[in-house]
Amino acid sequence: MILPTHIVAAGGLIINDENKVLLVKNPRKGWEFPGGIIEPGETLPQGLIREIKEETGVDVEILNIVGIYLNTRKRKGHSGVEEIPTTVSIDFVCKYISSDLETSNESIEVKWLSEKEALKIVNLKQQYRFKKALDYKSGFSCVGFYVNSNNEFEVHEEYLFDR
Repeated sequence: MILPTHIVAAGGLIINDENKVLLVKNPRKGWEFPGGIIEPGETLPQGLIREIKEETGVDVEILNIVGIYLNTRKRKGHSGVEEIPTTVSIDFVCKYISSDLETSNESIEVKWLSEKEALKIVNLKQQYRFKKALDYKSGFSCVGFYVNSNNEFEVHEEYLFDR
């Protein structure tokens, strides 16, 4: 028997006291909410808090899980990786706690935006997840998707669980 290989990642929609959201500009992907791959030995919350700190410089409190996304197709790699396996991404809504904004090698720009401003610039692959995260109080999504040949986010299965 061959076991499947998945990357596990977490993303965080961070909201401050002014009801603004924090976005990072990834050098390859454009604007997105912060997050990344969970490292061996980390829990999802530990990995997300670490990724947010690395990409933005800020400290957060995780408030709630808002969605699980499974990219059901392998895709062409980058940066020396030939093929990227399927990815399970778990999204959370987070509250800003403290610290000044900082950039990193994974974030060439970091800024607070209104939800409306953020929706205009977030990259196309994350718009669906971003909209779902903004509407987290209405329910929890479990989504199967893939990126099609036109590099578009395509949902092929979705379950919505009411809160």
